[in-house]
Amino acid sequence: MTKTELAREVFRLSHRTGEFKLRSGKTSNEYFDKYQFESRPSVLRDVAKMLIPLLPSDTEILGALEMGGIPIATAIALETGHPIVFVRKQPKDYGTCRFAEGPDIKGRKITLIEDVITTGGQIVISATDLRNDGAVITDVVGVIDRSEGKTEKLIEAKLKLHALFTMAELKSAGQI
Repeated sequence: MTKTELAREVFRLSHRTGEFKLRSGKTSNEYFDKYQFESRPSVLRDVAKMLIPLLPSDTEILGALEMGGIPIATAIALETGHPIVFVRKQPKDYGTCRFAEGPDIKGRKITLIEDVITTGGQIVISATDLRNDGAVITDVVGVIDRSEGKTEKLIEAKLKLHALFTMAELKSAGQI
């Protein structure tokens, strides 16, 4: 499958119109229901394979951000063999009471994995938490960049975004 064909399929499965409140608090007249492509194994596999070249070569661990980053990171890990740390938005209040589950992250290079990036707010919060626990984080790999170039939060947090698709690419492919 080519990148354009995959973009067309992601758009077909995920694009919704109406009135939607985004995680950022903004209201949008369109929405990408990411679970529509993440829940289909063949599409998820193709997305993962196309994300792999975007991973920095020094990546040691994939940081799967709750919840949409988890299936994507898992699919990438199955192809690459990279271990995964599962990153919660809030530490759990039982058991280990950790916000990051999986291998030891101290001193390790983690590439964060996310599905849709709008403002990067949760990415910055999670990166800060992981850095406070000793992880080295400089990069984020995502499927859909809907920031429209507004990545100030990521830049301020010294995070470089590598996205498979921009919103414009998906819209263009969806109209073919």
